[in-house]
Amino acid sequence: MIATQSIATTSSEPSVITPEEALAILEGKEPLIHVLKEASDQRFKYFGNKVRIHILDNIKNGYCPEDCGYCAQRKGGDSGIKEYSLKSEEEIWEDAKLAKASGAYRFCMVTSGRGPTDKAVDKLATTISRINSELGLKVCLSAGILDAKKARVLKDAGLDRYNHNLNTSESNYNEICSTHTFKDRLTTLEAASSADIGLCSGLIVGMGEQNSDLVQVAFELKRLGVISIPVNFFIPIKGHAVTLNTSLTPEYCIRVLSVFRLVNPDSEIRIGAGREGHLGSLQSMGLYVANSLFADGYLNVKGSEISQTMNLIRDCGMIPEFSEGIPQGWENYEKEFLYEEKNFPDLYKFKK
Repeated sequence: MIATQSIATTSSEPSVITPEEALAILEGKEPLIHVLKEASDQRFKYFGNKVRIHILDNIKNGYCPEDCGYCAQRKGGDSGIKEYSLKSEEEIWEDAKLAKASGAYRFCMVTSGRGPTDKAVDKLATTISRINSELGLKVCLSAGILDAKKARVLKDAGLDRYNHNLNTSESNYNEICSTHTFKDRLTTLEAASSADIGLCSGLIVGMGEQNSDLVQVAFELKRLGVISIPVNFFIPIKGHAVTLNTSLTPEYCIRVLSVFRLVNPDSEIRIGAGREGHLGSLQSMGLYVANSLFADGYLNVKGSEISQTMNLIRDCGMIPEFSEGIPQGWENYEKEFLYEEKNFPDLYKFKK
């Protein structure tokens, strides 16, 4: 079954579990196979067997005044990352063309910093308009704190989604950041929503939070009607102020994805950063819950190459949802069959 592509900007379907049931899932009180079946039913009900591929473009790196403890670009982080100012329109344009050629459903532009200036917003609006009109590619922007006026400029340019992650619960927020508040993030999401921009907002799992914090975030995103939810799993690299101090087994990660699907049944649930390391051999199982993922790396950390992502999707019996239909022959995307005759000599355990 292939579901009809959704063009909704807000999530409207009610949750299928309660906060108490969500907590029980995370605490392992429900058998994983039962949880997976329930979450998978919702995934296929709203999205069929399609998988949306998102490709990130870090269009401004470093020089950030914020102290978000999970970020390599935070002030004083000393992570060794390359810093650069906002890319030119031509540089972003070339990145967008490459993303579309690689099979991206949505092109995600990300800038560091507290929030964009009026001048930066005008520049981004021009770029977004060009990508929309000449490439026909959906665009998501993540540029920090935003007000209603700036949101309207971006909407008029054709912005499809605005990303601003909650990252953790309100009660846990002071543990990961001090230069802005949880309320600042809510205000930004509300500004984007008031301009009729689809909301993209999720979290990072594994920063010392409790299971109850994850449940709080899941239901807050439901309250906000967030249509696109990236579920990231913390990658501990140099420069972070927080450490990975929550046990993230592959099974637990599947439980987290399932909770966010069951609380937000008609939202796009994306397996974000850390899937390669934390889900491990259960990555394919994750796609029976989530209907979206990032390919070709994250902001400052490498991830799976686009060919590996395509193979993962195909091996699950699913189809990538491109920005313009499904090209013929996608299933042959750089695939090599292990048991081809040319590989036979190397398969023998014992050779003369």
